[in-house]
Amino acid sequence: MPSDRNPDLHGSAPDNCTVALLLIDVVNALEFPEGEALLAQVTPMVPKVAALKKRAREAKVPCIYVNDNFGRWRSDRNAILEHSLASGLPGRRMVEILRPDEDDYFVLKPKHSAFFSTTLDTLLAYLGARTLILTGVAGNICVFFTANDAYMRDLRLVLPADCIASNTTRENDYALEQMAQILKADTSPSTDLDLQRLLREAARSGPAPYEQVESEEHAQTR
Repeated sequence: MPSDRNPDLHGSAPDNCTVALLLIDVVNALEFPEGEALLAQVTPMVPKVAALKKRAREAKVPCIYVNDNFGRWRSDRNAILEHSLASGLPGRRMVEILRPDEDDYFVLKPKHSAFFSTTLDTLLAYLGARTLILTGVAGNICVFFTANDAYMRDLRLVLPADCIASNTTRENDYALEQMAQILKADTSPSTDLDLQRLLREAARSGPAPYEQVESEEHAQTR
């Protein structure tokens, strides 16, 4: 975005970074029929995501939580977080470890994709993001739909295999295979990710897709 057009969303999005980390549906009570099966797959994933988020924050890569509203249309970030931390719910431990920090971004989504009917496009445009690191659940549903929409926006995709979980290992592996093959995603484990390298490569890749579209629109009106 040009610098004279509200570059920081009135202070609501102060970061400017070519890489963004998305945490998809990790604020999640897992209180649905498949919740117990997903919990078994999520358990080894959680510390990997926590470690990656810590590294991202140290590298000043913005962390964006994109979370389902679970059909609660009056809910907000605090209401969903409070509910997911209630005692006795299967997802409580995951939420305790991966709960958002005050300066993290939080986007509520009504359907599978993080882009569908949300503010994510606008946020990424103001951040100047060119590369997305996707983590969370479920790999074969919400992560998969989000990755497809990101690919169609010409964003580079990084999907660390150890930071994504589905109801079964087979479903997760298949989804990762499809995203690597069709969406050209990097599915290397999180421990192999060099965030500084990603930042350098994204910076060299030219304008963000959003900036390119806007430049073309301006050219057509001249």
